[in-house]
Amino acid sequence: MQLWELFVIAVGLSMDAFAVSVCKGLSVSRVRGKHVLLAGVYFGGFQAMMPYLGYVLGAQFQNFIMHIDHWIAFILLVLIGWHMVREAKSDYEMMDDSFGLRAMLPLAVATSIDALAVGISFAFLKVQIIPAVCFIGSITFLFSALGVKIGNLCGAKLKSSAERLGGGLLIVMGIKILLEHLGFLG
Repeated sequence: MQLWELFVIAVGLSMDAFAVSVCKGLSVSRVRGKHVLLAGVYFGGFQAMMPYLGYVLGAQFQNFIMHIDHWIAFILLVLIGWHMVREAKSDYEMMDDSFGLRAMLPLAVATSIDALAVGISFAFLKVQIIPAVCFIGSITFLFSALGVKIGNLCGAKLKSSAERLGGGLLIVMGIKILLEHLGFLG
């Protein structure tokens, strides 16, 4: 997998965390540095950890399903992307203003479940997982940190746009993987 492809996947995965960070930014009257840092650490950390766990799980089953691995990667990415686009249409809900463990941990887990599935597809695609998860975590850290600040400044209208963009990027990457395997792309 090339760096630009990993970047597209990282941006796509980070859009859920960005959207939630925008909402967290909306929930506080004044954004402090600790808000920005906490959002980045929680969301970036979980976005790095979940693909690694998915990779480990996927590697266990790789030999059994090697002949259909491209289909699995395609289906996972398209389903995750479709789910993100569909979620973007849901109504905006206000979040509490807490950045504590009880508030942030469930959000970090919820926004990184899709990264677990992407990690499974990484096992089938033979991605170098440590650099990949560090890259994904870093991109998500940046988007989440920016999301808190932007949310505090701009409002809720960015949430659904971010989720639609992220979902669309993952769908495109899934289609690209399938087309490459079928020989339509070099």
